[in-house]
Amino acid sequence: MNFFKTFYLNNLVYYIAGSAAVVFVLSYFYPALFRMGSLILLLLAMAVFIDAVLVYSKKKGMEAGRITGDRFSIGDENKVVIRLDNKYAYPVRTSIIDELPIQFQERKWLKKIFLRGSSRQELIYSLTPNTRGEYTFNDINVYVHAPLQLVKRRYVFPAKQVVKVYPSYVQMRRYQLLAVSNRLQEAGVKRIRKIGHSMEFEQIKEYVRGDDYRTINWKATARKDGLMVNNYTDERSQQIYCMINKGRVMKMPFQGMTLLDHAINASLVLCNVALVKQDKAGIITFEKNLDTFLPADKKPIQMNLVLETLYRQKTDFLEPDFEKLFSVIRNRVTNRSLLILFTNFESLESLQREMPALKKIARYHLLLIVFFENTELKYLVESKAASLEDIYIKTIAEKFAYEKRQMVKELHKNGIPSILTTPENLTVNTVNKYLELKTRMSI
Repeated sequence: MNFFKTFYLNNLVYYIAGSAAVVFVLSYFYPALFRMGSLILLLLAMAVFIDAVLVYSKKKGMEAGRITGDRFSIGDENKVVIRLDNKYAYPVRTSIIDELPIQFQERKWLKKIFLRGSSRQELIYSLTPNTRGEYTFNDINVYVHAPLQLVKRRYVFPAKQVVKVYPSYVQMRRYQLLAVSNRLQEAGVKRIRKIGHSMEFEQIKEYVRGDDYRTINWKATARKDGLMVNNYTDERSQQIYCMINKGRVMKMPFQGMTLLDHAINASLVLCNVALVKQDKAGIITFEKNLDTFLPADKKPIQMNLVLETLYRQKTDFLEPDFEKLFSVIRNRVTNRSLLILFTNFESLESLQREMPALKKIARYHLLLIVFFENTELKYLVESKAASLEDIYIKTIAEKFAYEKRQMVKELHKNGIPSILTTPENLTVNTVNKYLELKTRMSI
């Protein structure tokens, strides 16, 4: 029974058999063609038999396995390797079907590869997940074509594997390397000129040419034979909290991912950059009620805690309660901190409803609100109107786009800095603003 499950005839066999059938039909009118049809069938049967013997001559003529990491990065290309080992002494053509996780909805995944006799080869491909969670790979199916291409044998290799899709740690590592080497400008982060200097004292050292003469320590100079200056460093151990709204408005899709996923990716990068800058990073996620509170810290395992916290975030499509958020912040965040709120407002009225709570939060902390441009509206505004309906649609789109700009002015009027950004530029713009606020000693 297993033999028939793995035994397949190539389409060429059916074409030849069909031709023979046509010859047999014609032989009813032309008897001389009967022998020709019989000869064709005999040769076909012998060829199929030889091909079947060759491809089934080994009990395990092919081996295959999948090599991939235990976790994937959302929105990034993740490499998957299938290793094929040809045990046959002759070269074979193979067709590989890897049973991908259902989240990809890939039903026509097929790769063909030629393997030399007694050789090993790797098939490399990449996958880009757009949702977080657990992805299950199943078996690997390998179809081995016999030398005459008339028969193919199916091998099924059990390769069930569960891979967790995390927020974009690939993007996080990229920014981390650039931050450590002071090359964040390569990722689009602006270089900001420092205004004055930080007031966090580091040490007293001897004056060298180029030091700011305004930092001369006259008392230390009086005790020494030469000039001594105070040396300052960037303020450290400042608390940075990324607050993520998980409500209904954050489920809007953009380039295959939701605004919530974009906010989570930006929060992961920002927390990592803050830790590199020796600040404390924490996470707050909320909806109708507080969902997650990870206290700001800079201990070595903090980044892993941030990654695991963000991995589990999902929405229940509820409206956020900013008054409860203020209550939690007032009770649990005791020191003045930079609070970066990732949310979205689609109308000026929705912002005005939440303004009292936002003003209360901004009274005790430096609150930075990050919300999103509607890129579809931008496309409608820039497109040409060809009919009366298009004019109506374009007018409404311009109204909503104008309201977005009014929201920025409304927040600025109340002393709350904000970022209005597209999802694709979210990470760069947020990191830029964090470094700007830190450089200007606003925290």
